[in-house]
Amino acid sequence: MRADRLVAALLLMQARGRVTAAELADELDISIATARRDLEALSTAGIPVYPQPGRNGGWQLVGGARTDLSGLSATEAQALFLLVGPAASIAPDAKAALRKLVRALPQTFREHAEAAAEAVVIDPARWGEHVKERPELVRRLQDAVVRRHRVRMVYGRATTERLVDPLGLVDKDDVWYLVAWTEQGQRTFRVDRIVSAEETAEEFTRPDGFDLAVAWSEIVERMEERRSGLTATVLMEERHVWVMQDRLGRNCQVDGMDGERARLLITAPTPLMIAQQLAGWGGSIEVVGPPSVQAELARLGQELVDRYGATG
Repeated sequence: MRADRLVAALLLMQARGRVTAAELADELDISIATARRDLEALSTAGIPVYPQPGRNGGWQLVGGARTDLSGLSATEAQALFLLVGPAASIAPDAKAALRKLVRALPQTFREHAEAAAEAVVIDPARWGEHVKERPELVRRLQDAVVRRHRVRMVYGRATTERLVDPLGLVDKDDVWYLVAWTEQGQRTFRVDRIVSAEETAEEFTRPDGFDLAVAWSEIVERMEERRSGLTATVLMEERHVWVMQDRLGRNCQVDGMDGERARLLITAPTPLMIAQQLAGWGGSIEVVGPPSVQAELARLGQELVDRYGATG
């Protein structure tokens, strides 16, 4: 029995007053049979939930009973425990929040909620590595984002300060980026290239409708377009396609089949960069074109033969 889903059902009844199994199934993307079992489980667990038969019937909380989680939507509650639970393994603040969250549930429901929260653990360190702590500068910039305070900073090789409105921070593959509003419009800065940054007491107004996730998606799309100046066609066994896609991400697209092999489109700014990505595959792939990538592969192969051929 998933506690996250049961909490979602409980909050949905609280928000709507009465809900049918069909409505719950549609809201939580589950079957009607599962929704009905969840509603019966709530009642069995001691939650004041009861069914009301008839044409306008459904399930509702007795006497308008409420929980302290009424600020959450049903879909937010559905993901809550499975999201907060793993984070609590590495974030003390998340662990404290989770304890308070569980205490807000009815007594008979807490055991299932705790089990859901403990179902997954996140270990952010690879084997043999230490957990990377968030840089101090990132923490200071985050404070400025939350407080809506402008930041005075020096970036890259510039020697003059600039005043920016910090809109949000993004961690992409252990590299932090600051999305900010400047006199020239929205800009993105690599945090490790910020020479100095100081939070000011001057407040700013966040642009209407700004969504960091949407803004970052647009930034990534523009970056990928700039990086994808050349496309090579590659044939390889279909069972290995996922490996290539995992390594190259958006720069690897499947373009159908060529006999028993998959046809891939590999993009990068230059022929050399494509060749460097493909050289390690050796004879297990075939580069159909363009000739510039084939030439770079031949050159790389000859360099390896010249250096290591005599040692075999």
